Amino acid sequence: MAGNASETGNQGYRTYVLFVLILVYIFNFIDRQILGILAPSIKAELNLSDSDLGWLGGWAFALFYTLMGVPIAMLADRYSRTWIITVSLAVWSGFTALCGTANGFWQLFLYRLGVGVGEAGGVAPAYSLISDYFPPHTRARALAAYSFGIPIGMGLGVLGGGLIAHQIGWRWAFIICGLVGLLLAPLLKLTVREPVRGGLDNVVAKPKPASLGQVIATLKTKPSFWLLAFGASSSSIMGYGLAFWLPSFFQRSHGMSLVDTTLFFSAIIFIGGLAGIWLGGWLGDRLGAGNKANYARLPAVAFLISLPFFFIGVNVSSQTLMFFTFIVPQALSLLWAGPVLSSVQHLVAPSMRATASAIFLFINNLIGIGFGTWFLGVLSDVLRAEYGQDSLRYSILYCLGFYLIAAILLLLASRRLDRDWHRG
Repeated sequence: MAGNASETGNQGYRTYVLFVLILVYIFNFIDRQILGILAPSIKAELNLSDSDLGWLGGWAFALFYTLMGVPIAMLADRYSRTWIITVSLAVWSGFTALCGTANGFWQLFLYRLGVGVGEAGGVAPAYSLISDYFPPHTRARALAAYSFGIPIGMGLGVLGGGLIAHQIGWRWAFIICGLVGLLLAPLLKLTVREPVRGGLDNVVAKPKPASLGQVIATLKTKPSFWLLAFGASSSSIMGYGLAFWLPSFFQRSHGMSLVDTTLFFSAIIFIGGLAGIWLGGWLGDRLGAGNKANYARLPAVAFLISLPFFFIGVNVSSQTLMFFTFIVPQALSLLWAGPVLSSVQHLVAPSMRATASAIFLFINNLIGIGFGTWFLGVLSDVLRAEYGQDSLRYSILYCLGFYLIAAILLLLASRRLDRDWHRG
């Protein structure tokens, strides 16, 4: 049942809706991130290479996650978004639990495909829901708050997965996290109502769902969308790549144990990630209100500043210095979420938001998760003959240039945002 204007205008209820969607997003990232902390244990038991792990963490998840995202988002522009997110949550949680039963590369690969199929319906419909619960002047902050699910989920995936694996094994880490996610599905469906589409955007008539061709035709006229998408995806090559490979780097190049790595990396993600995402949303709403170009300029500058910190963090020998050095770029590299996602929502009409978001996510995740995680692993294997156990360190260093590419593309996007903004 669709909600009415008074429901979406109720601050208490829409805050509750945002809280539930954040919980779902947390499990979205727990289930995609948990493989990174478990990778060394899985590699040892199943006798895998870094390239194999790159396939499992990258293409196995990203392939169907990206391919299914657009058609599911088109359904979300036409039918109940709450039902779509609920079913998606149940599917990806179920396949996460099944990962704990895998006995070889291909079985685990297929289960990770299933996780990707489920998660394809989790994010774009949620962006659309949030845009119909929060007015334009607070959307960057609302979407930034929703994006808290990224560092919290990543952090809990590392913390919970690592500690469970240490106590009872990597298989139980998958099973427990998957089953807990299944318990959340009924809460979402029973308590989150479907809001009126475009109800907070002065849309008088109920918008007619747009076809995929109409959405693409609209986006073709908006260069800023493509620059935002490819800029974000360039940063995500390293964002997702580092999230997957840093636990292995800490253990190989610094000799950390599983528990030490778990506590060390989860703290970096929690502190840096939460600070960066909230700062991005707050600054996006504050600076973007006066000049829409700032929605793209802000993350571009953040990526440029993050580069020297990442370089130092990967090269220092002191774990204490490395910890504080990594917190800064962890924050800066996630600052883009609120401003960029808010911009994408405002480049199209309300009836196109879920589909436009899915196209954005298709580009971002296919390149970021699929290519990025896989490429760092393959490059590590290629460099092993020259650098030995330190090959992963140099794989990360060589790929930091993707942040520079991201900054350039976002600066170009900033020059077009105001002209491309939807004012229907």
